[in-house]
Amino acid sequence: MRALLLALALTPAVARAQNEAALRQAFEGKLVSVRMAMPGTAKGVDVFPQQQMAINYRQVADRIKEFGTALDVGAQVMVTKVVVKKDSHIEFQLGGGGFGTFGDDAGTQRIFAGFEGESARERALRDSIKTATDAKVRARMQRDLNSARAARQRENDKARAEAEQANAAREANLRGRRQEGGSRFNVRYQGGIPADALTPDGLMAALGPYVDFAATGAKGATAAAAAAAPGGASSAASATAPAPSGAGGLTALRKGLSVREVEALLGPAVTAAEEKQGPITVLKRNYASGGMKVAASFVNDILVDFTISPR
Repeated sequence: MRALLLALALTPAVARAQNEAALRQAFEGKLVSVRMAMPGTAKGVDVFPQQQMAINYRQVADRIKEFGTALDVGAQVMVTKVVVKKDSHIEFQLGGGGFGTFGDDAGTQRIFAGFEGESARERALRDSIKTATDAKVRARMQRDLNSARAARQRENDKARAEAEQANAAREANLRGRRQEGGSRFNVRYQGGIPADALTPDGLMAALGPYVDFAATGAKGATAAAAAAAPGGASSAASATAPAPSGAGGLTALRKGLSVREVEALLGPAVTAAEEKQGPITVLKRNYASGGMKVAASFVNDILVDFTISPR
């Protein structure tokens, strides 16, 4: 009887391990393309397939603002790990899973300058000035005190400047590591992960609106996954047909497009302005497409940078 109870208790864990092994075999090492910008953090993007609005895009925008973009729309990336987390969610890690995993924080702590306080000599001079009766002696000690204070301030200013320089280099290093560290989707379920979600087709159905699995060779499943997204068959069609102007244009947006090509995808700009950055003139344009806001930067009519955020 005890053996039977033990076997029953172990059954969910064994099934979970088997399902995770199947998912790993289906996806790890395969190339996929992302249909949305991904934040450069191990927090990634949370997906709730059971909810009407599966992704909180405001949260995604906040994470991109805080951590930067690791993967742009259309970026092709390797699936580096698929992990089933008990009965809560499935991690679908891309290009390393996002900065912030174990060991990533080594050597990234903020540097603080060590400031010197009032020295023993300064305190002695300050006390002596209070008791000195000779005006010339008091004036000389005051000059010595001012000189000691100025020297200490110079050393503190130097330490502050060195710390700021080191922290600027640290921030630049962090930005680079976040961009190179990939990202992830966390596919979350309430009340436990359904059995059909623990299959390759089930995972593709949950992520189809946000990931293009065509490079994995599972094109049929990709179309089915897109069809399962809000919008049904029309979503599946948009995964294979040329992106029209509007919401579908977001998936085709990429750096290197001309102003004309971008506006063929997104429609005319809502606002436009020019900004001088040294000898370079940057054209800044904002677009509204598919309920999202696109802030685009062009140099010589070529798209060099863009961000996508909720309107």
